[in-house]
Amino acid sequence: MSPVFHPDLLAGRNAVVTGGTSGIGSATATLLAGLGARVLAIGLPSRDESGPPAHERVRVVEQDITDRAALTRLVADEAAGPGVDHLVNCAGVSLDREEYDIERWQRVIEVNLTSVLVACQAARGGLARGGGAIVNVSSMFAFTGSRDRPAYSASKGGVSQLTRSLAAEYAPDGIRVNAVAPGFVVTPLARGLLDDPVASAAVRARIPADRYGRPEEIAAVIAFLCSPAASYINGAVIPVDGGYLAV
Repeated sequence: MSPVFHPDLLAGRNAVVTGGTSGIGSATATLLAGLGARVLAIGLPSRDESGPPAHERVRVVEQDITDRAALTRLVADEAAGPGVDHLVNCAGVSLDREEYDIERWQRVIEVNLTSVLVACQAARGGLARGGGAIVNVSSMFAFTGSRDRPAYSASKGGVSQLTRSLAAEYAPDGIRVNAVAPGFVVTPLARGLLDDPVASAAVRARIPADRYGRPEEIAAVIAFLCSPAASYINGAVIPVDGGYLAV
């Protein structure tokens, strides 16, 4: 649990985190639970060395989120049962240059973008009951593009624009919709870069903070956006990149 938050900040609240079994999603599920929330973490088996989130208030359900019907059912059942106060869409995949292949392109778009809309629509009714908050995970590549990750960049640009669109659409229901745009973070998704010392050093040299981010640092901004402290923030896409986009 981060020391910058009061430990009961989200006590009595219910959260759903897609992509919640590894990386940023797992860190987010763990932090929200540590702040008192009851969390449903949805995702595939963890590729993280630390495994899926292990907390008494986190329930893990392994589910391929490209199964739209199953994802809708999971989120809608949670909304109708214990309720949903916070929805965090963290699921993501990158296939690098293979994304120029149309089938792989479609896979990335389905995971990174379509699942976000599916989960948001399924949770909308539940979120509206308590004035909930949605936080989507975009990327710095939504701002810059990437020749090596065309579908990833396009999907994350779509997440940013979808965030703004839903912020306007859901506002009458009392629902806030925001996004974070992480830079280079130490997760399984960045493994290829981190294992390449030349490429890794070149990227780090551009980051003013002179280091890669940690999943917990992205989770902290997500928790803030879920909290009452962000009550007047809606439709924002916040870079969390150590200054990468500033130079």
